[in-house]
Amino acid sequence: MTAELVADIERITAGDEPSDDILRRVVDLLHDRVEGYSWVGIYFVEGDELVLGPWRGPQATEHVRIPVGRGICGAAAASGKTEIVDDVNTDDRYLSCFLSTRSEIVVPILYNRLVVAEIDIDSDKPAAFGDADRGVLERVAEAISEHCLVGWDTGGVDWEAPENWDDGR
Repeated sequence: MTAELVADIERITAGDEPSDDILRRVVDLLHDRVEGYSWVGIYFVEGDELVLGPWRGPQATEHVRIPVGRGICGAAAASGKTEIVDDVNTDDRYLSCFLSTRSEIVVPILYNRLVVAEIDIDSDKPAAFGDADRGVLERVAEAISEHCLVGWDTGGVDWEAPENWDDGR
């Protein structure tokens, strides 16, 4: 992944299109421009669940709602930290979506220190994600964060990322 990809995404997010269109374009760009990204989606935090938003891949996932804390996606939402799994078949948290998936990265999207959404990417290749992917995708998450507030509702649940908590919490 390159700085050019991030610059393209930052141009998309700076536009005046509706947030739904911006997020769909970002998902399409990640899927189409990064080799090995077989399925790309964004999940939004709604109360104590993650709800699937725009996605791109060979087929839909059956996991359109995931409780925060369940699976790799739920773990990333609960912790506020990026999760990289080199081999989904060896991780008990993995919620199987596709038989072809071998590795996964989930990047929380923070807005005002709260987890509001996340980027979920599967690959058909084992150990497909490294530090470069993490760095770029965390920059993408930052760029799209304000566009992930469409219909956003925590249901009164405070999913503030633990690393942002005050010491007295």
